[in-house]
Amino acid sequence: MNKFARGTPRNRLTTRYRTPALAISVLCFWLMNCAPLAWADGMIPETSVVIVDEARGEASIKVTNSDSTAALLHVSLEHIPEDQVPRVFVTPPVSRVEPGQTQLVRFILDTEQPLLTQRLKRVIFEGIEQQTAKGGAVIGINVRQNLPVILHPKGLARNGEPWLGLEWALEDGHLRVRNPTPYVVRLAQELRLKPSKTGLLLPRTYVLPGDDLRLKVPANVARADTHVRLQPATVYGFAVDALDAPLLDIPR
Repeated sequence: MNKFARGTPRNRLTTRYRTPALAISVLCFWLMNCAPLAWADGMIPETSVVIVDEARGEASIKVTNSDSTAALLHVSLEHIPEDQVPRVFVTPPVSRVEPGQTQLVRFILDTEQPLLTQRLKRVIFEGIEQQTAKGGAVIGINVRQNLPVILHPKGLARNGEPWLGLEWALEDGHLRVRNPTPYVVRLAQELRLKPSKTGLLLPRTYVLPGDDLRLKVPANVARADTHVRLQPATVYGFAVDALDAPLLDIPR
């Protein structure tokens, strides 16, 4: 697991899958309220990001049950705060996966208008393991895997270095970063102005197409700063060499 992908154990179940089935609802209620918990290894996706290409209309990913017992795989999509519009759905949202076996999960694009830029969502993979023990059932909650989903417009070329398109500037006591490109840029939140070595923090680990962010700079920072050091990440979330980007004059 790399520093840009999130995987955290849960002490309760998530119930936000898209199914009206009463049986699933009853099962989740029972798991949440009536059974003791036992930790397990979890469902392991085959990659650290899901890319849904508009030209194909869908994408798929294999998820492996790494435990020694069968478990339910629960898959749900999560919107980022900046984009709450549903544009993709997953199937199946709930499935039973035998130990050591894989489940194919499909991501199907669902949008009326063509994509003009990349879009960012997140997907949550979570396993629900049931074990029979003396005196009742023991429920194991697997590690929760939370991965990015990138929706890629039809006809848009792949870009292995989208961070090179970001524009940086110092103006009016702020560090300004603008993304005029159609690409989602992933990077660490930590920034450093040079040569003053002033540290700043981005509000999130991604800069969306069209973003124009401003970070407050301490009043005593010298105006002699000419660059900002950033730590970019590939589309799969792996860090690359740090980059010193020049501070430019960005049109207002």
